Formats: sequence, C-alpha cells, structure tokens
Amino acid sequence: MGMLLKELSANDVHQVDVQPVVPKDAAEVILPSVSRTTTSKTKALSVDTERHNMLQWTQAEAQEWLTKHRLVQLCRLLSDCDGRSLVHLYRYSYQSKQRNHLRHIVCAHAMLPLHKAANTMKTSFDQLVSSLNACDLCVDTVEQLKMILEQEKAESLPSFINQSYDSLLILEQWAWQLLSEDYRPWTTESSYLEFFYDLTLFNRDMIFNNGDIDVDRKISLLFCVTIGQIDSIFTQIDQINDENDVFIRLINLSLENYAYFFYEQPQHQVPAVVDHIDKYIVRKYIMSKEHKFYLAKLHEPELAKKLLSFPYTAEEMVALLCDDYLEIIRIHSHAIESWSKEFLACIAQLISFMSGGFWWNGQQRTQIKKALPTEQITCSHVEDLIRIIAYKPFYSQTKSVRSNDETILIDSAMMILYIIVQSQNINWFFRSNLFVRDTIAHVSELALNDEVCLCGYCILGETLADDQLKAIKIADNISDYFFHIIEEAWKSLTKIFRQVPLQFLLEDFQILSKNDSVQQRTASSNKLSLFIPMCDQYPIVFDIIWALSFNHDIQQQLHQNTPFIHKLTRLSNQAIDEQIRKAVNGILWNLQIHQQSHPSPNISSQNTFDIMISYSHKDKSLCKQIYDELTRRNYRVWIDFDQMHGNVMDAMAQAIDRSRTIIICMSEEYRKSNFCRAEAHYAFQQQRHIVPVLLQKHYKPDGWLLFLIGQLLYVNFTKHEFDQAMEMLLKELKFTEVYEPSIAPVRPKANVQSKPIGITVAPSVRKISEWTQSEVLDWLAERELVQMVRLLAGCNGRSLVYLHSYMKAGGTRQTLSLLQQDSLRLTNQSLSIIELSRFQAAMDEQTEINH
Repeated sequence: MGMLLKELSANDVHQVDVQPVVPKDAAEVILPSVSRTTTSKTKALSVDTERHNMLQWTQAEAQEWLTKHRLVQLCRLLSDCDGRSLVHLYRYSYQSKQRNHLRHIVCAHAMLPLHKAANTMKTSFDQLVSSLNACDLCVDTVEQLKMILEQEKAESLPSFINQSYDSLLILEQWAWQLLSEDYRPWTTESSYLEFFYDLTLFNRDMIFNNGDIDVDRKISLLFCVTIGQIDSIFTQIDQINDENDVFIRLINLSLENYAYFFYEQPQHQVPAVVDHIDKYIVRKYIMSKEHKFYLAKLHEPELAKKLLSFPYTAEEMVALLCDDYLEIIRIHSHAIESWSKEFLACIAQLISFMSGGFWWNGQQRTQIKKALPTEQITCSHVEDLIRIIAYKPFYSQTKSVRSNDETILIDSAMMILYIIVQSQNINWFFRSNLFVRDTIAHVSELALNDEVCLCGYCILGETLADDQLKAIKIADNISDYFFHIIEEAWKSLTKIFRQVPLQFLLEDFQILSKNDSVQQRTASSNKLSLFIPMCDQYPIVFDIIWALSFNHDIQQQLHQNTPFIHKLTRLSNQAIDEQIRKAVNGILWNLQIHQQSHPSPNISSQNTFDIMISYSHKDKSLCKQIYDELTRRNYRVWIDFDQMHGNVMDAMAQAIDRSRTIIICMSEEYRKSNFCRAEAHYAFQQQRHIVPVLLQKHYKPDGWLLFLIGQLLYVNFTKHEFDQAMEMLLKELKFTEVYEPSIAPVRPKANVQSKPIGITVAPSVRKISEWTQSEVLDWLAERELVQMVRLLAGCNGRSLVYLHSYMKAGGTRQTLSLLQQDSLRLTNQSLSIIELSRFQAAMDEQTEINH
C-alpha cells in the first residue's frame, strides 16, 4: 500500500482535482438548508469506449489500461490483477487519504461501458429501479444506479430525464422513504452513501440545466417528499450528537437543492413541504440561544475549527443579527488571505442571508437603514465589502449560476452594495473613491454571473457622473447589457430575466436613462422601439422615454413614429394617472408638440415675479426655508407648491416667462428629475438670469446640469450656516438687479414653437447667415461653448458671421479686450481664452462646410 500511495503522489501521474465522495473530516455545515461549495460530479476521462465491462478485463487488458494512463509503478505493482481485481482495489481505496486519482480513473472507465445505447440504458435503469423494493439492502443495484447517475452529462441530462421520468420519480420517492426511516443500517454501506451523494448532485445538475427539461417535472422530482417524512428526518437529526454525522450532511445537501431551485425559479409557488421546513428551521435553530452564541464566537479573529459552519437563515432575523454581521465582516475582511474553504462558505452564506434580509422590505429598505444608521458606518461597511469583492481568487472563480461559494459571496456582496446605493445618500463616496468604483467596474466586466453584472452596472449607473462612465469606458457596455436583459425578460412569458422581474429591470434602467451617454447609445442602437410596446403594461416606461427624449436623435425617431405620437396626444388629455399624464406631457414638450406660445409679459405687471425657485420635491424642506426668507424680504417668489395648476409643463413655462430670476436648487435628485431638467432648460433657453444654489452635501453638478450652469458661481448651503448662505444669496440677487443684461431674451414668435435645449443636437446644414437665434444657441450648445451661449444670447446667424469677420480682421488684443468687456457686463464672468479659441475654430470649420 505504501507503494500505491507513492504512485498516487508521483510527479508523472496526471493529477485530477476530484472531490472525495465522502465529505472530508473538516467541520461542515450542521443544519439543513445551508449552502456550501458545490462538489463537481466525477468526470469521465475522454477515452475510447472499452470493448466490454471492466469486470471482464483480462490481466493483459488491465496492464494495457494502466500503461495507457502512464501508471508506471502501478503496472509493476498490479501485474497479476485482472479487471475484477481493479474494481475491488477501487473499493478498498476509499479507506485511503490519497485515493482521488485512482478512484476517478477506475470509476470513469467502469461506468462508460455500462450501456452502449440509450434504449439499452433506459431498460436497464427501469429494471434496476423496479427491483429496489425486492431486498432490504440492495448493494449491487444501488451501485449500478449510482454509476448511471454519474455518467449523465449536461447535454444528455434532458433526454435522460424525459425518457426515464417515471423511474426517476420512483427512485426519488424511494430515497426519501429510506432517509425518513432508521438511517443506521445503511450508513455503514459506502455504496449507499455514494448513491445518495450522487443523487443530490444529479438533482443539482437538473436544477441548473436550462435545456429542454420541463420545470413541472423538476418540481415533481425534487419535492416528492412528504411532510411526515420530513418530520421523521428532523426527529432523527435531533437524536444525533455528532454535528459531523454523515446523515446530517446528506440531508443538508438535499435541502440545499431546494434553496438553489427557488433562487433559479423564484416565480414558482413554494410547496407546502418547503414552507414546513422553513418554519421548522427558524423555530428550532435560528431563534435559539445557541445560534446567537455561535455568532458571538465568530467575532473572534482566531476561530475554532468547529465553528466553521453557518446555518442558512431567514430574512426576518436581520434585526437580531446585523450587529454581529457588521463586526464579523469588519474583522475578517482584513485577513482574506487566511480564509479556509470552510470559512469562505460560512461568510458567503452570512452575506447571502443579510442581502436577502436587506432586500426583504422592498422599496422601503428599512432593514438596511437600521443596520447602517450613519454615513460613517455605511462607508466603512462599503470598504469592507469592496476588500472582499476585489480579492482575485474569489471573483475569478465566479460561475454563471450560484453553484459555488465564490459566486454566492460576490453576488451577495454586490447586492448589498446595490441596496446601499438605493437607500443611503452616499453616491459621493462611490464617485470619489477610485478603488471602489474601479473594483466594481472590473468585477462587473469579468463576471459570468448575470446577477453580479446587473448589480455592478446598476451601482455604476446610479453613482457615477456621465464623464466618469465614459472615462472607465463601459457606458456602452452597460447600455447594451440592459437592452439585452430587458428584451429577454419582455419576450419571456413570466416577464422575468433569471431571478429579476421586468419591473425591477425597468426601474434600474430608468435611473440609467438620465445619463446622456445612455440616451445616445439608445438612439444609435435603435432600441427606442424596444420600450414603446411596454408602455401599456409598465407605466414607468413613459418616464424612461421622457428621459430619452432630451436627446435630439431620439426626438427624430419619436417624430417618425406617428401611431405613438397619436397615442401620446390622446393620453395627454385622457390619462387618469397623474404620473403618466405628466410624463406624456413632458415627452410632447420635448418634441415641441402642443407647446404653447408664451408672450413676454410686462415686467412691471403685478402678475410677474422677482424670483422663481426651481427645485426637486425631495429637497422641499430647505427650499421652503429659502422661500420664506425671500418673501420676508419682500421678494415676489414663485414656487410650485403655491401656484402650479393644470398642465404642469405649461404652468412651468408660464412661471418662467413671468419671472426675472431663476434660483436653481442643485442636488442629486434635481439632476435626476426629468421635470427639473425641462424646467432648467426652458429657463436657460429663455435667457433668464440663473442663480444656482447647492443643497446637497458632497454633491458636485454633473451631466446636463453641469453644462447648464457652466462656470456660474453658486451659493453653497451645505458649507455655510443657513443665515450666512442666505445673505450670500441675497447679495447675488441684488447684484443681478443692478447688472441685469440689456439684451432682451430670445422669445418665440407667435405660432412658432421653441425647442428645448439638449446636449446632443444635430448640426445645421443651412448657411450660417440663415440661422435663427434658436439655431445659434443649439449650435453653440452642441459644442459645449457654455460662455458663448450666454454672451451671444441675442445673436442670429448673420450676427455670428459679422462677429467672426471682426475677429479675423481686428487685432487679437483689441478683440479679446472688447469681448472681455461684453462678457463682464452681460454675464458677470471673465471670458475663457480657451473657449474663445474653440469658438473661432468651430466657426472656421462651419464656414468651410457651408462653402
């Protein structure tokens, strides 16, 4: 035997990483329904099918087989062995600690020649199953059944299940019956242990197999156990004192498959027997003092070996366990390299449990707000999770399904980060921390698992500014990925992609749709047609299309869809739902359809206002304070919680037309709001004096909002006390009154519709001299000439041509001096020499195009 062990460890023997059939002595999960790393089913080597069964091999054939696999020493050691001797040696090898390689090869060749054709195999399988009840311990029958189950691969599994479904159902029922009876007689038989182990792996392969296997058949095979049998099994477990008893391990693997099934098929109703199991586990284990004591022990940096298992718990226990969870992750995220395989399984299930609990209350996210009550605790936990996610041996091992601990770990950690982003106001932390955002981007791009990829992309889309998405060069990948999964979910009868309902996917894309790069990708990929048919079933799509319609190319595509325009027009008058009507009117506004003309009011009229406050309703509290203070100072202030009625888009336009100055209250929510964007753009287009104020701590204007405010100075209400910030705002307002621009704002003529400014505008092919004032603004906006937009507010195309001529004919110093004077007088800003140079270059290029 010493020579055999030496041969097994020899360098010239091809090593195959095969998990032992009987779990190792290392401590494992002790309670049912707890996941651990999935052990790969023993794989057969790629060899030619042998002429007959291994039991029939002669000594020469055994020697030939050993030589073929380069087992030099074994050739000499087993020179007198025939095939039957090899089979017996294979059985004895279970007692050896170094048996994996020999068992793998022998098993592979023993099972390949069992059946030469599918019909023969089916007949043999049916006969074996029908003979199970004929004896108390059917060792030979069980061993043959085990070999048949082992040889089924992913590609042949659907065919095997469809052909042998009735026999498989009988086999599953027989297995549960045997497990529910006295387990002691058969646990000493290695063939039975291997059979149950392979049956659970067979069921797991069936769960994750997306081939032509009817889901109802999967359910019938998996859940054929009765409540009475489950109660009998739990009674036996209660009588076992050894937490590593093999019976507990087998039951754990069987119940673990139930968790995998409902993760893969969440739309199916939970059978009564599974509901019974869940309630038993919560009552018996989760609410026990022993469980709480166990978690307390996990705080210790040095862990006892017996603690390296963790029960799969229920969501309602978050409140009880969150303090332990945070401390455990904080301690052990700093020593990831020292994690054992068993501890990895433990932490993966702990994070998985917590992610389920945090998600449990839907949109309210009350559990995570209780677990992470402060900004400091939240940021610290994000860093802990990022350290785990960034560990390459973990994320490089993720699979397309949650079939190993690394995938469960990364998926669950990403899910918690996603929930944090949705519920906690810390987007600034993800933007400012380079390591955090690069880790999420890198892992998301490499992920084979859709859930990991989805969470990562949602986090990046929610937290990063448009320029940051472009900088890490995955904006298009994010858009394309969402187009794919939304389309797959829409085509599905269940309207679900993997485990995620279409409604959730649309809510995530609604956030992404605010980004200009996503809007442009939607237009260039012609994906607008994907969303339009969803409107009737999913009203949120109207808001998505509203966001997309700020893009000029999307506007053109919508104009070409006459039936949809007619539908929007009808809904603008008939829609009962206020949010649908608001989104529909917003789309029509961006398309310049039914946009009313707003003549310039007499600024001395009593119906005009000194100031309009443009804000997001989520910032209402602070805006109300600003409003109260301004009205106390005798300013006439328009704010929509007082004056807005009827069509909100028309009411917004009228308010801006009747106001001298617009205070824009900047925050993350303001930038995300379609209505706020339309409001701010209209004020910009109407050349109202804009005074930005910052209301959200850590927020920096980005995207369309950054473009709109340009280089304007803003009053920071997060940096100063309210009274001090208010004095700064009043000073700015008084400055505006003294230095109000003398150029009249651009207004549309009667019956001429004005065009909302967007970031992406198609270039004009008409001569510059024929451009209107609005087209000049569009052309400047397209090239992001922010200061020139303000400086040239009253210019049409002919004025632009004259200015360009003056700049070419006049001296550089004189031209710059005159323009600087105009800029200070009209915009209260110094003119950027860089922007002036870009303007001249753009004019030269446009002149060449026109000629």
